[in-house]
Amino acid sequence: MTIELLVPALGESVVEATVAKWMKSSGDNIKVDEPIIELETEKVTLEVPSPVSGVLSEIIANEGDTVEVGALLGKLTEGENITASSNTPNKETSTKTVGEKPEVSSDKKNNDHLSPSVQRLVTENNLDVSKVKPSGKDGRITKGDVLEAIKTGGVSEDLNQESKTDQKISSNQDDFLEERVPMSRLRKVIAKRLKDAQNTAAMLTTFNEVDMSEFMGLRTEYRDNFEKEHKVKLGFMGMFVQATISALKAFPAVNAEINGDDIIYKKYNNIGVAVGTPQGLVVPVIKNAQHLSLPEIEKTIRDFGLRARDGKISMDEMSGGTFTISNGGVYGSLMSTPILNPPQSGILGMHKIQNRPIAVGDKIEIRPMMYLAFSYDHRIIDGREAVSFLVKIKEVIEDPRRLVLGI
Repeated sequence: MTIELLVPALGESVVEATVAKWMKSSGDNIKVDEPIIELETEKVTLEVPSPVSGVLSEIIANEGDTVEVGALLGKLTEGENITASSNTPNKETSTKTVGEKPEVSSDKKNNDHLSPSVQRLVTENNLDVSKVKPSGKDGRITKGDVLEAIKTGGVSEDLNQESKTDQKISSNQDDFLEERVPMSRLRKVIAKRLKDAQNTAAMLTTFNEVDMSEFMGLRTEYRDNFEKEHKVKLGFMGMFVQATISALKAFPAVNAEINGDDIIYKKYNNIGVAVGTPQGLVVPVIKNAQHLSLPEIEKTIRDFGLRARDGKISMDEMSGGTFTISNGGVYGSLMSTPILNPPQSGILGMHKIQNRPIAVGDKIEIRPMMYLAFSYDHRIIDGREAVSFLVKIKEVIEDPRRLVLGI
């Protein structure tokens, strides 16, 4: 029985994806729930599992293709003991027996077998594909093959080693100093949204500094007991989330958004926590954080951090945020200006904790200090509200007892 492998629902407002990688080749045996293909969307990279056990009989969408929700990715032949020879052949190798390597086109203009991303590189660099040595499955030319061909002057090493050497000499040893690669879908969306935020919002940033002495002392005193009791470490982000919730309650405009000519005030706190990954920045959201205890918040943050780096965060988990917190301090940043995450109206930037001399009464003392940055949309948040919001967070962090007393 033939089963069609379709692009699944990708989440809120996401209608298309890019085929990042096929994990199986045509003719490969597969098991139910085994990942077959990796799709890259504007928010996350996700794996599509096989709905049945059997064989991947045909690949329809190639790596680099843009596919919409519901589009056909490939076809599966269901069955536990199916052999590759009984499968429907790949559309690109329909005249070949299974396992036979197809010929690479010797016609420079006949590039139908290339994926869009590879075709773009070939066109931009005016390459002759007949001289590009393929390394992909079924004799396909991959993006890496093309990049290597660009470095070697458009021919494979085994075809023209002498030409490659001559080209190196003539370039005054300045060759290979540039590399052109297509932007990923995630990087494109990050770039577009950040620029849109600058173009749309009347964005300003206010700064303050917070003395971390009280919190760090509290953390040192109760860290072991906290971890023993709740099975999670007592970090910094959980306390800042709670301090932010306290400040959002006092200044509801910071938790609101502009929609046309209306202002939507959110009666819940969905706090986005920015996490850096090899694919780019993602912002999973702690839903209804106002109802969570400090241990529950810390557990959620830890879970997000682990899964985000493996690309396991779902679309729903990155949707619906009302406010964002970003911690550049983990990378050593001392001061920065965070950019809004539309349609949100505010974002808090945490930074590196650094011992600095400050005035305490009539004395100069060395204290662990952190600069805080609050970027906000001036169309909805006044300067007085912005400054007061940041001061509220500062007060809570400098005196954590305020959270217990609700002040």
